[in-house]
Amino acid sequence: MVNLEWYRTFKSVYKNGNFSLAAKELFISQPAVSQQISMLEAHVGYKLFNRKSKGVEPTEYAKLLNNLIIEALDRLENVENGFRAKAFDANRLISIGISKHLMSSLGSCLISKFEFIDFSFHENDSLFELVDSKKLDFAVVTKQYDTFDTIQKKVGEIKQVIVGSNTIDTSELKLNIKKKDLDAIEHWLNDQKWFSHNAQIPHIKLFWLYVFNKKRPSMIPNYIIPSEYEMLEIISQNTGIAVVWNCNAKSLIEEKKIQLLWNSNEMPNTEVFLLSGKNENLSAIFENIQFELKKVLS
Repeated sequence: MVNLEWYRTFKSVYKNGNFSLAAKELFISQPAVSQQISMLEAHVGYKLFNRKSKGVEPTEYAKLLNNLIIEALDRLENVENGFRAKAFDANRLISIGISKHLMSSLGSCLISKFEFIDFSFHENDSLFELVDSKKLDFAVVTKQYDTFDTIQKKVGEIKQVIVGSNTIDTSELKLNIKKKDLDAIEHWLNDQKWFSHNAQIPHIKLFWLYVFNKKRPSMIPNYIIPSEYEMLEIISQNTGIAVVWNCNAKSLIEEKKIQLLWNSNEMPNTEVFLLSGKNENLSAIFENIQFELKKVLS
């Protein structure tokens, strides 16, 4: 029995002249496209495409087959799209860009909800450029972009806090925080072993600027771990402190692997957005990703 998906794949390959572009359009892998075309060729008994240096070209029989099925297939797809718009189809490959430091807390929450995700790590501006050029379907960013060709929705807020290993005695720190003695707090922090995920310590500089009103912290990080989540895991097994996103530290604090040292009221929240190109075929997926991220950040 013939499979309608074979004809759908045939239509995409015929239109794009390329297996990779067809796979991208259909949200399936390139080997799956190749397999479906092979099965259709076996079913009809004719070769449909010839490979060339860049992509494929249709045979004469493929041109005839396209003329025979295209009108009926378009009608069926219109009917199908009407139903699909009301339900979310998780069995498609989607590409999501995110900062590697937010992957564990935000990216991982999507894995149990979607069958196929291609994650890539970049920072805000690079993520926007990849979405804007349609090289990525979605991106999780902490910066707002206003363009005609993209859609951006706020999914929540995150904040930088100071955490530390459970071996640290925090009684002096807590007393100074209660007294709002910033000089004593800063002195205590400078005496600790520091971890950072970046040698330029952007998180620590920002914390010092907002909380201590100083552009440059006087401390020097002892250890540079290039992934914030990995850094937190290492802190839980050693002795030290760090400035981190609260969403990354949340589960480790709840599991009592690390302790929250200071959640300063002076530190502002950072908005988190879901970014996508304008594509009606992705609107249902966008809404579902937005829903899952909001649950984590609520």
